[in-house]
Amino acid sequence: MQASQTPIWSPSAERLAGSHLTAFARLAETAWNKPLPDYRSLWQASITDPALFWSLVWDYCGVIGDKGGVALENGENMLAARFFPEARLNFAENLLRRDDDTLAVVFRGEDKLEQKYSWRELNQQVSRLQQAMHAAGIQAGDRVAGFMPNMPATLMAMLAASSLGAVWTSGSPDFGLDGALDRFGQTEPKILFCPDGYWYNGKAVDIRAKMIALAEQLPSVERIIVAPYLSEDGAAFAAEVPKAQTWGAFIAGFEARAVEYVRLPFNHPLYILYSSGTTGKPKCIVHGAGGTLLQHLKEHQLHSDVHQGDHLFYFTTCGWMMWNWLVTGLASGAALMLFDGSPFADEGRVLWDYAAEHGFTHFGTSAKYIDSLKKTAVVPARDWKLPHLRALMSTGSPLVAESYDWVYQNIKADINLASVSGGTDIVSCFALGAATLPVYRGELQCRGLGMAVHIYDELGRPLWEEKGELVCVKPFPSMPIGFWNDPDGEKYRQAYFGRFPNIWCHGDYAEITAHDGVIIYGRSDAVLNPGGVRIGTAEIYRQVETFQEVLESLAVGQLWQDDERVVLFVKLRDGVKLDEALIAKIKTQIKNGASPRHVPARIIAVPDIPRTVSGKIVELAVKNVIHGRPVSNVSALANPEALKLFENLRELSE
Repeated sequence: MQASQTPIWSPSAERLAGSHLTAFARLAETAWNKPLPDYRSLWQASITDPALFWSLVWDYCGVIGDKGGVALENGENMLAARFFPEARLNFAENLLRRDDDTLAVVFRGEDKLEQKYSWRELNQQVSRLQQAMHAAGIQAGDRVAGFMPNMPATLMAMLAASSLGAVWTSGSPDFGLDGALDRFGQTEPKILFCPDGYWYNGKAVDIRAKMIALAEQLPSVERIIVAPYLSEDGAAFAAEVPKAQTWGAFIAGFEARAVEYVRLPFNHPLYILYSSGTTGKPKCIVHGAGGTLLQHLKEHQLHSDVHQGDHLFYFTTCGWMMWNWLVTGLASGAALMLFDGSPFADEGRVLWDYAAEHGFTHFGTSAKYIDSLKKTAVVPARDWKLPHLRALMSTGSPLVAESYDWVYQNIKADINLASVSGGTDIVSCFALGAATLPVYRGELQCRGLGMAVHIYDELGRPLWEEKGELVCVKPFPSMPIGFWNDPDGEKYRQAYFGRFPNIWCHGDYAEITAHDGVIIYGRSDAVLNPGGVRIGTAEIYRQVETFQEVLESLAVGQLWQDDERVVLFVKLRDGVKLDEALIAKIKTQIKNGASPRHVPARIIAVPDIPRTVSGKIVELAVKNVIHGRPVSNVSALANPEALKLFENLRELSE
């Protein structure tokens, strides 16, 4: 992509003067005893001396806890590095730092339901939940799970769990049964929170059968807590699900009092997030409390310019790391604007009604949403007053240059459009926005402070203004503390450090531009990415394998209309025809067993599927063929002639 030479937006002098980043730079100049006149010089200082940088972030953002005397040990070794090894803190204590009657949380379930909580009310709910969890035997290190919408009850359950040092893990209730079992079956939660259903596109969705099956097939779960959403109390739902009780029954008998916090080491496990499941069951990625907190504080305050009293919104489910990113906004004093349901409910007006009525300062979404919004009659700049909106954030997939134009013409002219990129692996960003920098079409504004991000070629040589592998060459606090059930750490090492020794290789195909921005061209591996949602092929194959008619299948992502769509190739039994009825059956199975996002846009029958001599199917080779790219290492294939079956397919041009 040719880098734009003229900014499409630049911050005003007033915005520059009032930004966190400007104030932090002055603090950094004093600490380093040298001038840091621009972002590039501050970034360079932050990666040259990460110990001092992260110590300054701790101080500037006011982390609650004992910092200890050491900021970083073994800093030259990515795997052995430890940030703040003497520190003690509690994640929930840092989020619940206020206890007054000002607004902390707003929630909308499409246009069906609105809830509001003050900081005091939020503290009271967390206190009662904490006591109930403690009485239920929850201790530090136990897992507590949410199969939940993005609603206040989910936030409260996470805060109560982390106040005790328990590990929170979550998924979205639109996951299929297999998707939920593949995740929670590995992490073995003691308590599972769920709703009594949820709204999607104006319709109530019943999850009773799925929850009954989960209750029966997750032996670690001792009790299921039903948060009311569709009904007043969830009692009828709870009565049908084994081991279930209502939210009200769970906290009954516990009066609100000051929340008690267990202060634990910096790397004490906070979250377990899940990979996409490309090569089998999803990897369970464990993130520490201190690293998650510190990285999010940096990204919220220094990059996103979140101030106390701001209204922070990100459209996300609880199965995406952006939920974890969003909720840390409490630690910066922001009020969280939560939403569950379809972003296109009420003819696409639902989010913008919400933004206007509650004065969003930050609106986070996906590139796919912006692309879809362009194709509707919704024009936010024309139809709503958005005087408080300062930043629009986009992630999930690359935001194309034309979408930058559309945002500034149709949402707001004076806005920091921050495309961001990172992932579940780091529960944060490698490249993102900064309120003090100009915006160039098609570019992420900068590499994150403290993130030694570079682009390497296949031989590990640095590139500039050329496409290559996005790598990080120095440790950072939000690196995972490991994978669950990976006692010797080998899976973790291979996932990120297997390609370049002592260097994190992220699997993004990217470029650093002339003005030090970043362009992400997509994933460099076989993970499917429709609408910015990372999908593992193994999760699709698992559903297709239930069909006797299908011998084998292969799924790839096809670049299509500024996005990626899932294409499923199937090898059928002799005498079986891929008719509309079979296509419908396959799509329904994938939707119900995995999720609606896994459903392929095209299903195509092929006589054979290429594989390696060791029997592995080769998604990347097929992906290259359908895009007209050369295939390397054909000699590794047992049946290389099968690749020709995927050339110039008519079905892929429509």
